[in-house]
Parts: sequence; structure tokens; C-alpha cells
Amino acid sequence: MASLLRFSNYIIEHANSHAEKVVDTVLSQMNITIPNWEREQAITMYDELFQFFGASLINKEERDKVPEALIEWSKKNSKMQLDSGKEIYEIVVRYPPTRDILHDMLTTISQELNLNIEEHSYLIKRINQLLDISLNETFFTFQRLSEEYKKETQQELLELSAPIVPVTNDIIILPLIGYIDQMKSEYIMNHVVPRIADLKVKYVIADYSGAATIQTENALFLNNIGKMLRLMGIHVIITGLRTESVQTIVNSGMDLAAVDSYATVKQALDLIK
Repeated sequence: MASLLRFSNYIIEHANSHAEKVVDTVLSQMNITIPNWEREQAITMYDELFQFFGASLINKEERDKVPEALIEWSKKNSKMQLDSGKEIYEIVVRYPPTRDILHDMLTTISQELNLNIEEHSYLIKRINQLLDISLNETFFTFQRLSEEYKKETQQELLELSAPIVPVTNDIIILPLIGYIDQMKSEYIMNHVVPRIADLKVKYVIADYSGAATIQTENALFLNNIGKMLRLMGIHVIITGLRTESVQTIVNSGMDLAAVDSYATVKQALDLIK
């Protein structure tokens, strides 16, 4: 116990210098250059880690806890990595050299303070536990944020894929852009159609010139959307259908003869006006 108390006091007293050594050694060994603010942030985290580590050795209530600074630092690392468009492995590869450096550091201090093998083994086990927690938090945060960003991006793409373009008070153009899949069809049904209804327009020009392909099941879905608009008293006009899209629509059983269809938006507008 006396040996661990000496170690605890020593590691707390020299926390900042050891933190600087860990950060700078890892950066040097891996030939990594980071902004000064990021280096200072890492040093602060390791400073708090060493202080927590030292205090937990003599305080039983702290032994099974994890420093909040370590968790927050791990989360920030993941977020910064994701925001910059980098991969998670670029953070993960820093853990093995960091672990080696910490092991060497703790071994040197243990020898200087005459800790026995059991005490030294406990220190190594505890620091490994903290590093593993940090690594797990880094992975989990990166995965969670990736999923959140993916959903946000999908929503943005959906909004961009079917924008409502007003022409006059009575006419809007609905350009359908990209691949028309089930997700996009459902988005149009649930979000675009209600907005069109609120506008109280007389004509909707659904322009397919920017659409890539249409699957048969989604052609039927889009047909139902057209029927809904017509039941609202809105005249639906289709423009810009490609040959392959026309074939898909015909194969789905839809009757194109019942729908006004033109090659271009201009032709449709000329007819309406």
C-alpha cells in the first residue's frame, strides 16, 4: 500500500510532464503533425487521466470509475475525424504505440519507486482497462455519428431530389432527380404531396428528364401519387420521360394515354398558357 501511495503522489505531481511526453512521443514515432490546439487538448486529457489514475490507486471508490475527460476526449476525436472526412483507423492506429509508451513509462516509474511485480501488474492492468474503454468509446461514437450523418445526408438528398419549383400561382414544376427508388417515392408521397396540396395549384408538371431509372413497383407508386393529385383537382402533366422509363411504366400496366405527356417542360408550359 505504501508503494502505491508513493506512486500515486508521484504520478499526480508529474501528471502534466508525463502527459506531454506521451503525446509528443506518439506524434514523433508515427510521424504525425497536428494543430497546436489539438496537441494541447490531448495533453490536457492525459494530464487529467494521470491525475485520475493516481487518485484511483488510493481511493477504492474511484478504482472502478472512468475519468470523464477520457470519455469526452474519445468522443471529440471521433467527431473531429468524421467531420474532416477521415477514417476511424487513423485514430485507432495511435492506440498501440500509446499503450507501449505508457507501459514503458509505468515500468520505469515502478522500478524507481521499488514497486513489486504484483503492484506493477496491477498498474499495467488498470491503464490497459482505461485505454480499452477509450478505444471502445471512440468506435461507438464514430459509428453512432456516422449513422446520424448518413440519415441527415439521405434526408438532404431526398429534399434535393424532388424540389417544388413554382412557375405561377397556378403552376408548379416537380423535377424528379436521380434514381427513383422506394425511399424517394415514399418521401414524395409523405412530404411533397401535402406541400403541393397546401399551395392550391391547378397544374403540376412532373419532369422526369433528370431521373435515372424507375423500378416497376415505384412506377405504380408514382402513378398512385398522380391519382391523389388528380383527386385534389390538380391537373398532372408528365414531361421528360426516357425510353427505358416509358417501357417500365408500360410494363407496370399503367395507361399513359390517360396522362398528358410531353417531351419537355417548355412544351407543357406552352400548352397550359
